[in-house]
Amino acid sequence: MKYRTIGSDPNTRREVSVLALGAMLFGSRTDEETSFAVLDRYVEAGGTFIDTSDNYAFWVDGSQGGQSEELLGRWRRSRGIGNEIVIATKLGARPLAPGTSYVDNAEGLSAKVIRESAERSRERLGVEKLDLLYAHIEDHTVPLEETVEGFASLVAEDTVGLLGVSNHAVWRVERARTLAAAAGLPGYEVLQYEHSYLRPRTDVPSDLFPDGTLGAAGPDLLSYLRAEPGMALVAYSPLLKGTYVHPDRPLLPGYDHPGTPARLAVLREVARETGATVNQVVLAWQMGGELPIIPLVGVSSVAQLEENLAAVELELTGEQRGRLDGVH
Repeated sequence: MKYRTIGSDPNTRREVSVLALGAMLFGSRTDEETSFAVLDRYVEAGGTFIDTSDNYAFWVDGSQGGQSEELLGRWRRSRGIGNEIVIATKLGARPLAPGTSYVDNAEGLSAKVIRESAERSRERLGVEKLDLLYAHIEDHTVPLEETVEGFASLVAEDTVGLLGVSNHAVWRVERARTLAAAAGLPGYEVLQYEHSYLRPRTDVPSDLFPDGTLGAAGPDLLSYLRAEPGMALVAYSPLLKGTYVHPDRPLLPGYDHPGTPARLAVLREVARETGATVNQVVLAWQMGGELPIIPLVGVSSVAQLEENLAAVELELTGEQRGRLDGVH
């Protein structure tokens, strides 16, 4: 395994594995025995960075979520896992009632919610301190200052280490960081957005983003990352839910455009040259690039995890990277 540091403050920064493991469906669609087997193998291979959220996976059974955090808590206790494993979680998108969702009934990012939801996450995970806590989605009903101060208060109390943000417009991220810096408070240091080798259209509206997709890492976010060396990007859905290995499936919304075939062609070309799978090339391209990107993989079997772990040792040549990056 290889590692990189997230965070800039010596008191809160952590060294984590370059491949993160997503636990979104653990405890719901992925049963406990399989989830434990995947987690055990990940740790055995040197993995130290696990991702969840307080609302995972509410959509499976119409609940409010929490199944993933609860399973991770049971796994931690049964294996004697301590703070050597960094567990990141999120708040803000948990439905306030069963049968609703984050689109129409999200918990939001008020100071009260931040404090109470973080406490519940600590209880479910069985930890005294959350290593990394993200603001999951935007909340336009609460002043940004309140959200910034709410997260910072938990860091001051040492119940949260690093702060992160996911699925926010880049201007809101920068505004929140500016407010935090002006007040001498800790701000967001880890970004979590969808990011893969294929590039999505950003003008496709969704329920949360009527002006276009804010959840995917576009040129504005990547250039922001380039300009702020203390930040890191955790890239969710790096393998686009099987898109690369199931060419018979329809492309995900936003990816069916004229630029996609050319990028798929060079990706498959590099995979043939290296003897690796297309998925492994995508992950290696992210992990070995100049930007601090940590792919976040979701798996439902140990076999899938093994394929992803092998990508850590895959080294692409400069010429191969040049071809991958040069497709427009």
